[in-house]
This record gives sequence, structure tokens and C-alpha cells, in this order.
Amino acid sequence: MVNPIATLLTENGAIEFGDFVLASGARSSYYIDIKAATTNPAVLAAIGKAIAEGWEFDTVAGVAVGAVPIAVAVSLASGRPYAIIRRAEKDHGKAGTIIGEVRDRNVLLVEDVTTSGGSALYGLEALRHAGAHVDRVVTVVDRETGAHEALAEKGAVLLALVRVSELLDG
Repeated sequence: MVNPIATLLTENGAIEFGDFVLASGARSSYYIDIKAATTNPAVLAAIGKAIAEGWEFDTVAGVAVGAVPIAVAVSLASGRPYAIIRRAEKDHGKAGTIIGEVRDRNVLLVEDVTTSGGSALYGLEALRHAGAHVDRVVTVVDRETGAHEALAEKGAVLLALVRVSELLDG
């Protein structure tokens, strides 16, 4: 069976081949650009709907920048609130790392792409520190290079709409 999200990503140029340095510092012969693909409203809506219909949660959250449009799409598709996790606390305006209410809520953390799991681990820690109940991360694409194991060590499960093997084989 063909994964419809994988098809949408491929058709919208989400995978490029070349020589790339990833956020994790690793080198790769391919790059997965979910940010560019989700500028297409049909792709973003399909991702939001797939996540909203696939899991139960009170609030959806994403780490800025890549996961924020995904969190918004899930929020719109589900009618549930979303939260934004900043990479760093601001030194002006309202303090805090998280925008939105997460304390004592069942939060679903979303990611655009997971490699080593660094961004997801950061989000998981920030949410738990803020009093959220979070044990699941849904990523659009799992590069299948360690994020699953890293999150499991912190008591969280990684769930993927698409595995990179589906994109590379397709």
C-alpha cells in the first residue's frame, strides 16, 4: 500500500540528493525539506489531518521553527489548542520558553524530521519541565538514524507518518 503522505512529499520536492550537513552535524547524501513542502497548503493540511485523526491529545506542541506550521495544522484539523516551544528564552516581553498552555495537559509533540532526536528531546524536556504530560512524538519523516532509541531512553515513543526508507525506495 502506498503511503499518501510519502507520495505528497515526493511530489512536492521534499527530498533532494547531494551533499548536506544536517542539524545534528551528520553528513547526508539526501536532504528532507519538510519546511518547503509544507508551504503548499494541501501538503500541510494533509499532514495536519493525518496527525489529528491518528492520536488522542489535549494540546499539540512543536519546537520552533520547523514544527510550528505542523502544530498549527494539527490544531486547525482537530480543534484543539497548540503550543510553541522556543529554542531559547526571550530577554524581552513575556518570559518563558513555551507559548500556550501545557500544564497538566496531555500534549502531543510534533516534529518535521527526526534524525538523532535532538530537537524532539529538547521539546520533550521543555514540556515536562512546564508540567505537561508527554510521552509521544509524531514526526512527519523519521530518518531512521537513532531518534527512536534516544526518545525511548527518555520514556517517549516516536511515531512517524513516513519513514525515510519509504521516500528513498519510492
